[in-house]
Amino acid sequence: MKPDLEVVQIGSAQSFKAWEHGYPFHTVRWHFHPECELHQVVATTGRYFVGDFIGDFAPGNLVLTGPNLPHNWVSDVAPGGSVPLRSRVLQFGEQFIHDATGLLPELSAFLPTLELSRRGVLFSADTAARVGPMIKELVSASEIRRIELFVSILGALSRDQDSRAMSSSAYHPDPSGFMATGINKSLDYVRNHLTESFGEKELAEISRLSTGAFSRSFRRHTGMPLNGYVNRLRINLAIQLLMSEEDLSITDICFASGFKNISNFNRQFLRQKGLSPSRFRGLLAENAGAIDFANVVEIAEIV
Repeated sequence: MKPDLEVVQIGSAQSFKAWEHGYPFHTVRWHFHPECELHQVVATTGRYFVGDFIGDFAPGNLVLTGPNLPHNWVSDVAPGGSVPLRSRVLQFGEQFIHDATGLLPELSAFLPTLELSRRGVLFSADTAARVGPMIKELVSASEIRRIELFVSILGALSRDQDSRAMSSSAYHPDPSGFMATGINKSLDYVRNHLTESFGEKELAEISRLSTGAFSRSFRRHTGMPLNGYVNRLRINLAIQLLMSEEDLSITDICFASGFKNISNFNRQFLRQKGLSPSRFRGLLAENAGAIDFANVVEIAEIV
């Protein structure tokens, strides 16, 4: 079974992405992505799969997966049941670590762990207990505190003498082979052409499926129809621009994020975030004064 591609969006004003989710959730499937991922189980037990490794997990399970290594955590939850918070996730680019090491040579202590993550790294219970509270805080942290926590997490992981590789040394993920799957090709196209015009017809042709089959398959893979998926990614891009490009007007950001008219942009932003783009920008400006920035971060969380 070939894994699905997960499109991970790390904001232009961010070095990494920290977030949390419940269960079931649309990313809970056999999937891969180019980014490294530190995955912490907060609740439930179940079975997990990393490359060719299969094991049982419980709360506290802490694993680092490397670039393009397929993975999935399947919780033991009764049919129809749900859990509001199952996992916390930290995602970052491998190149980001190498670039950071060039500026801060002390970070090179993490490189052996980064290399081992190509097979998946399972950390000890003691390390998981130390890192867990840091990931929890990181999800809502802002500014320099994010960097402080991130470096502390890397340090704790690098010092774990009882961590171990998970997949066999003979297992080598083949992202080019994974991408041969039609839906993965279309997801990759969406990621690389997000601000351009395209529709189900073009993506169905890329996937080598009929329009109807593509629509059903896309919904099955992402948990939503194409328009909803694209709008979600475009609004997330708009949030990144609002937070990092102060000189751009709301109209400029509308078009830069792929929307064709300002009314639809405002409607989609309000629907997804619960406030207008101008109000969101206003809250960011107020951050210099009296508001609690953590509330804005919660509003802007990309999932």
